[in-house]
Amino acid sequence: MIKRIKHSLEYLIDKSSRNKTSQAEENLLTNFALSEYQNVKWNEALMGNSDEVSKNIYDGIQLRITKKKTISPYIKYMAAASILFLAGLGFFYKPTIAAEKQLAFKTSDTPKSIKLSDGSKIYLAANSSFLYPENFKGDERKVTLLKGNAFFEVTKDKKHPFIITSGEIKTRVVGTSFHIQMSKSKCEVIVVTGKVNVSSKGHSVDLVPNEEALFEAQKLTKQLADKSFLVNWYNTDVTLNQTTLKQVITILQYKYGVSFQYSNEQVLATPLTVFIKKDAALENVLEQINYITNLKFKVYGETVKVD
Repeated sequence: MIKRIKHSLEYLIDKSSRNKTSQAEENLLTNFALSEYQNVKWNEALMGNSDEVSKNIYDGIQLRITKKKTISPYIKYMAAASILFLAGLGFFYKPTIAAEKQLAFKTSDTPKSIKLSDGSKIYLAANSSFLYPENFKGDERKVTLLKGNAFFEVTKDKKHPFIITSGEIKTRVVGTSFHIQMSKSKCEVIVVTGKVNVSSKGHSVDLVPNEEALFEAQKLTKQLADKSFLVNWYNTDVTLNQTTLKQVITILQYKYGVSFQYSNEQVLATPLTVFIKKDAALENVLEQINYITNLKFKVYGETVKVD
């Protein structure tokens, strides 16, 4: 129905721009514009800037006009009214569905946690950001990991699936615990407990504990997860016994949202045992590593370099 109304509006506006409308049609457009523009509510947070949206509608109408000539301000005004009217239809035909107020949760140089309205807990890595509704409404619990890494402990609710958007993938669960680790080049989902579905670009994989989904180079694959990742290291003290520096660096990248730079990759094979307290500052962990390995890791913003 909305598409038909929008098409009819564009048809009449196009016709008016070519001076082909009857007086009755002109009166219809005028009355419609005055009524809808004055009465319909615009929610800029959800629908964007009204002037920009109106301009897009207006530009679309111009593309349909074959004769190039000056278009009166009246037509532009009508474009604004039309988008307001269509937006109004979306609100007034669904009065029982209220917009969910979205909140942002960000971290700086240390991980933090938050409890959502359904009881789910999100442990966010350092230098990460997360978007979630103040209260869940509707049939699904939708959130977004905008940047960085997080560990999810989702409250079980079979009637209301929990869906996380992270870059180009969607993770769907009903109640479980898992990691999502997102960078510019890839996104990983590692399951600790329960079952998880990960999908992207028409492809989907189901995961159980100890399994991982990897989205890289526009491909979604499934593989076994590294056992050292199967804990919530944001909320748990972690001891890495007789592991490699490469393994330690991987954990630190996820926990603190940093990248590492080193010129000699051979140092990654260095064996060591490291204890990481759940609330430890990155600098303290690096001091421990420097003492054990005689290397010199230093923090420069969101990058750690070996000098």
